[in-house]
Amino acid sequence: MAFLNTGRFRLGTAIGLLLVMSVTARAEDKAPEAPKPAAATVFDAASVDTFSGAILAARTADNDYDYDTAVQLYRTALRYEPDNIEVRERLMVSLFMGGRFDEGVKEADILKDDPAVARIATIARAIDGIRTKDYKKAYDLLKYDGPNELDRMVNSLIAAWGQFGEGKVKEAVAAAADLEGPDWYAVFRNYSAGAIAAAAGDIDTARRKFSETVADREQGSAASDLYMRAVMALATIEAKAGNKQKALDAISAGETFAPNYMPLQAFRKQIEAGKVPELAVKTVEQGMASVLFAVGGALNQSLTNAPDRQSAQDIVSFYLVTSYALDPAADTAVLLGGLAEGLEQPERAIKWYSQVAPDSPLRRIAELQLGLNLANTGKIAEAKAHLESAVAADPKDLRGYIAYGSFLSDQKNYAEMAKVYDKAVEVVGPIAKRTDWSVFFQRGIAYERLKKWDLAEPNFKKALELFPDQPQVLNYLGYSWVDMNMNLDEGLNMIRKAVDLRPDDGYIVDSLGWAYFRLGRFDDAVVELERAVELKAADATLNDHLGDAYWRVGRKLEAIFQWRTAIELKPEPGEQPKIEKKIREGLPELPTKAEAPKASTTEVAGNDKVPAAPQSANDMEDETATGQSEHTVAKGDSLWNIARDLLGDGQRYHEIIDLNPGLKRNPDILQPGQMLKLPAAKP
Repeated sequence: MAFLNTGRFRLGTAIGLLLVMSVTARAEDKAPEAPKPAAATVFDAASVDTFSGAILAARTADNDYDYDTAVQLYRTALRYEPDNIEVRERLMVSLFMGGRFDEGVKEADILKDDPAVARIATIARAIDGIRTKDYKKAYDLLKYDGPNELDRMVNSLIAAWGQFGEGKVKEAVAAAADLEGPDWYAVFRNYSAGAIAAAAGDIDTARRKFSETVADREQGSAASDLYMRAVMALATIEAKAGNKQKALDAISAGETFAPNYMPLQAFRKQIEAGKVPELAVKTVEQGMASVLFAVGGALNQSLTNAPDRQSAQDIVSFYLVTSYALDPAADTAVLLGGLAEGLEQPERAIKWYSQVAPDSPLRRIAELQLGLNLANTGKIAEAKAHLESAVAADPKDLRGYIAYGSFLSDQKNYAEMAKVYDKAVEVVGPIAKRTDWSVFFQRGIAYERLKKWDLAEPNFKKALELFPDQPQVLNYLGYSWVDMNMNLDEGLNMIRKAVDLRPDDGYIVDSLGWAYFRLGRFDDAVVELERAVELKAADATLNDHLGDAYWRVGRKLEAIFQWRTAIELKPEPGEQPKIEKKIREGLPELPTKAEAPKASTTEVAGNDKVPAAPQSANDMEDETATGQSEHTVAKGDSLWNIARDLLGDGQRYHEIIDLNPGLKRNPDILQPGQMLKLPAAKP
């Protein structure tokens, strides 16, 4: 989890969720209707009466993360083939993933000699041994002399908590504090040693170890969730010792590390009010859970950009679900909610966010995420009411406006989105902070979608004033300028800078390539668009763009291949017929230099989830005209965007020139108020 991973309000980890909330900017203008739920077909797992039927249905449930159904079906399969090891392995994993730890341990005991699941079975059996005070069994299981440094650290720290459970506090603290290994061990061993000491009442040792953890920001940045736990633990022991100022100093260190971290803000208010918080980790179970939480959170963070993130998330889920089974902590539930979102499982995300207690500092963020996930399940009206209520509950909290704005953006309700961000700017007040950049950025997007560039541009500039090197803003504003044939050098340099800042972001690289395309620099466009497709495979828009560029440089067979690939990748419904037309007919011939208009205003998306360039040469509005008509030129209009918006295809600008002969000499010069004849829209 990177602190500034800016997907649409869904960031995958607790700290990311609490710090940065950017929203998706889409290209379409009309709000979609809420999806109508299909008639549900109820599957009765108890009705399955064959091995093959049970195993096939179990695998489907497993792949859908429906672990309760998977467990039932795997057990049905085992009734027919009780010695089937593979089925029992999946049963054990499904039990753990479903939070049914005690049942999973029973299966782990059966599979104790199975190398395929040795890691999971060993950890689970060892934890169970410590819980049941069978320390010898636990320590025998946790002995490790293999090459995996992570496994060695996890085993050693869990064993240290076992020693704490036996009453061997000094040995337990030493086992954690003296653990030898690579540099990245430091934040884990120091926190664990401090937590053991604090739980035993050794405040001096706890203070020293937590302070060492908080001081090591470099290693802490690789385990951000654990680092923030250390900050709050240090503040807690100082508050309990009567050192209010030292407690506030610890919180200040955390605020420097993670500005606007909501639980820390609530924690500060609590201590400033003279309330003394309780230690978060006081028992053996909570201690072992903290080890699993630390490792699960750090793995989730490191796997943010992993190529096989979905399968890697199963490993993260095991650690975090097991941690939650031992200690149902709010930050663990939020992490698990983020994981479910990453797997596009909104129902599971809602379940996890609902677990956060009403009095938890994390309840606010859980409520906002819950509202967004309601929308993802198709419950649009319920999501809207939920998010409106969340804003009303705390009208000074920017996160509520950002969450609601995100929802409105997804619904293409840009007018209401603009009003919401207007209110958010009022909350920001006259002195904006760097962290407020996204409020102005999203307000700019709302006004740009409403075709109010005179209101949009100042917001983009304000966002850059607050955060000069923010790649999304650089990309969006730079492309908009290029597309409107204004500030060309500055705009193109902005996009290049965005690419320099995020060279592996396929969408931003695509934006640079498409800017080159719109400027007629087709060879340059091919270079960048090829790289964009390599970086972000399986995106219909990027393949469509590359097809257009290939066609313009004469690589027509490759162009058709890219367009066909775009069709296979299921583009937006309105785009598919336009791409199919290009496959049949190719792109229209380029006009002569005298006729060719330069770039024009078009939509541009600018975040991690959607392409950072407009839709392609197809573009964008459905064709609605039934005959010739007239159009009054507005500020910012160009022939391309008039053709695109009113005729359904920017390439039809030459037809406008044919109907308006006076444009042939200077097709790039349009005056506000000028009347143009428009051709009929094609059926």
